[in-house]
Amino acid sequence: MTGPHSHAQAPARPLEGRKLLLCVGGGIAAYKSLELVRRLRDAGARVQVAMTEGAQQFVTPLSFQALSGQPVRTTLWDGAAEQAMGHIELARWADRVVIAPATADLLARLANGHADDLVTTLCLATTAPVTVCPAMNHRMWLHPATQANLALLRGRGVQVIGPEDGPLAEGESGPGRLSEPDAIVAALAADPVPAAAPDRLNGVRVLISAGPTYEDLDPVRYVGNRSSGKMGYALAAAAARRGAQVVLVSGPVQIATPPGVRRIDVRSAAQMREAVLAELPADIYIGAAAVADYTPQQVSPQKLKKTPGSHTLVLELVRTADILAEVAAQEDALKLVVGFAAETHDVEKYARGKLVDKHLDLIIANQVGIAGGGFESDQNAATAYWADGQRDFPGTAKTQLAEQLLDLITERLDA
Repeated sequence: MTGPHSHAQAPARPLEGRKLLLCVGGGIAAYKSLELVRRLRDAGARVQVAMTEGAQQFVTPLSFQALSGQPVRTTLWDGAAEQAMGHIELARWADRVVIAPATADLLARLANGHADDLVTTLCLATTAPVTVCPAMNHRMWLHPATQANLALLRGRGVQVIGPEDGPLAEGESGPGRLSEPDAIVAALAADPVPAAAPDRLNGVRVLISAGPTYEDLDPVRYVGNRSSGKMGYALAAAAARRGAQVVLVSGPVQIATPPGVRRIDVRSAAQMREAVLAELPADIYIGAAAVADYTPQQVSPQKLKKTPGSHTLVLELVRTADILAEVAAQEDALKLVVGFAAETHDVEKYARGKLVDKHLDLIIANQVGIAGGGFESDQNAATAYWADGQRDFPGTAKTQLAEQLLDLITERLDA
């Protein structure tokens, strides 16, 4: 019985809010990791699971999905996930990586920096602390090679939990038994990750436009541009990871929707304008889309045919609405309006002109038509301009550039 004067307390949740990536190795003890997921969640942790190929011989991914409530990753060759560099996102998401069971082979590959499957690649790509929970035959555990690998991992700051001494699957007994789930939870709680400061973008409503627009000429032809949408999608994914409420208005692209992002698909500049304005108000607008400046005056209801004897075709184009300027002029003023400028020459001149003319808070400019950057590339370099400053971003992967740009956007949000 409880009431206003009751002293009953809720069960302790020592891992409340922690983001744990559980990597399951290929040993018979993998079945215990199912219970470990349950205990980690009971302790308040958010858990995602990655499995080696060997682990799937003992326990199915579906079992872990049912217990974690999250999709389970099993391979680097998942086309849908890897289109958005899913393994890198997963490595960044975790504030601790836990490997249970950690087999002798897996420990050896981790010690030597291998990245030949999903789990080892995740461990090499993460900056989060790593915990290994060894489980193997006692002779394998006591072998000098295994002990040398453990010493190497400990020297790099890897936490080691277990193994315990007891009966093993082979009918023998000795050190090598996977620690019990409760013991693993207790050890993780005793070695906490320093609490990170709340991200400035947590809960902030971010509206992003990305990709090209296609302006139809007739039922089979259109006027378009070479924007791939990769930069806008990378920004949307990075903002969602930081806890922002992200809405992505996307032109026609072949990219998977980032986790935690609400996506609205459009085709033309007019449709993009309508979708963007309908999603206001927002705290931040990032206009990363390459919106057509002109659209055909008329769209032919039938396919345009070649005119006999004529070697030219004259198209009458009209200006499209300036979405970026229209957003910046909203009475319900946003906290920050960010534009993009893709230029072939005189980058700073044109970027600063757009910054002033469109009344933007920040503009990100890059040069297109060069190798290793701009449209369609996975790499990019940029310079950000604001009223009284600028910052250069050397060439890097667009996913990394997105993180750097969001750091700057966060700074300017409080400027």
